[in-house]
Amino acid sequence: MESTATIREAASEDIANILRIYNQGIEDRIATLETDTKDMAYMEAWFREHQGRYNVLVAEKDNTVVGWAALNPYSHRCAYNGVADLSIYIERESRGQGVGSSLLQALEHTAKASAFYKIVLFTFPFNQMGQGLYRKMGYREVGVFEKQGVIDNQPIDVMIMEKML
Repeated sequence: MESTATIREAASEDIANILRIYNQGIEDRIATLETDTKDMAYMEAWFREHQGRYNVLVAEKDNTVVGWAALNPYSHRCAYNGVADLSIYIERESRGQGVGSSLLQALEHTAKASAFYKIVLFTFPFNQMGQGLYRKMGYREVGVFEKQGVIDNQPIDVMIMEKML
């Protein structure tokens, strides 16, 4: 199914929806090693750090934010200035409807315009929907960190993927 979402740069008015969607990702245990849901103070501070090159895009359907994607610093070392880390979260009801593809395509365009030459991401090997999106968009598997984190007292592997822009 193709997305009919509108992609735009996030504004401060979107923080509550970004938080809502992020907390869904935390609760679902398929997208992040975070296990504690976040509050508005956390998300407002996060949003302030995501301006300029490391900005945030949102996907809107029927005037409702249904997903978001952000570029994050991969490393603070200057040698990695052209490499960005990716975050992408889609609300439960909109997953599998093309929103992720639309967001990721727009974010890659933004990344190129901000002088990034590569995007890296970290995903769980069992997150088949996420990996399907990344592979469809041209990301390749680099490797797996075994037992990189712990969720609900269970060790979790983390897969690294990348795309040259």
